[in-house]
Amino acid sequence: MRPDLVRVADGPLEVELLPAIGGRLHRLRAFGRDLLRTPDDPVEHARDPFYWGGFVMAPFCNRIAAVPTAVAGRVIRMASNFRDGSAIHGQVYARPWAVGADATMTARGGADGWPWRYATSLRATVEDATLTIEQALTNLDDGPMPAGLGIHPWLRRPLEVRVDAATVVRSNTDPAAAIEPVGDELDLRSRRGLADDVDATWPDPGDPAVELRWPELGIEATLTVASSAGAAIVVASPAGLGAAAIEPQTHLPQGIARLLRGEPGAVELLAPGAVLRLTTTWRFRR
Repeated sequence: MRPDLVRVADGPLEVELLPAIGGRLHRLRAFGRDLLRTPDDPVEHARDPFYWGGFVMAPFCNRIAAVPTAVAGRVIRMASNFRDGSAIHGQVYARPWAVGADATMTARGGADGWPWRYATSLRATVEDATLTIEQALTNLDDGPMPAGLGIHPWLRRPLEVRVDAATVVRSNTDPAAAIEPVGDELDLRSRRGLADDVDATWPDPGDPAVELRWPELGIEATLTVASSAGAAIVVASPAGLGAAAIEPQTHLPQGIARLLRGEPGAVELLAPGAVLRLTTTWRFRR
């Protein structure tokens, strides 16, 4: 069965979301052109959830170790869900979400190795050529919870990218990767095409955080990020996929390990009842 779509549109922008499969973005169309890696059949999101559309990352982003890990008096026991043996991208990327009267989508989580209860929400609004995505993550438990939030869109290539950041974590897969000055192909302070197989993170981006250009489509965009915690931009460009992930989020990769080591860029330690917020604003133009 084809899942139901929620459509949000105005003027030159059209967004389609899939509440039944992670509340994810299925399609983003600007000026009549598709910008996301969108499957012909929406059910493909469920079969291969990490490489289509744009999905929510919560209650953490990127990778954490799939081994028992003591944090804030509890033990995380997340199973691996990725080929490298890590636990990746949280828990809600493919779960069913509920849709409210104002098209806000919500999901609850906890258990399955994550020893805290939480709620997460997403609201996408479109006004003329601007898409705003408001996300929230609420700690519903009675103890502090490590928390991270992000959105993971796969944008069609060829794509030129500028990231307004002077430092980078070169590898999202290396648990010991440190923050260092940008250099060579990872200096994206001037807009350029992406090399294949980049998988890195830029902390503390400026405003706008990212500038994008689709040279074959004649479309440009800027991305602004506002967070109640930290902010970072992940870029991943696997060879042969025909798309690159440009991921705004609230912490750096290996966020749990960074928290335990007392390093910058860790996940937020969210008090009971507290809310972590992330708002991303995408402004498109011909």
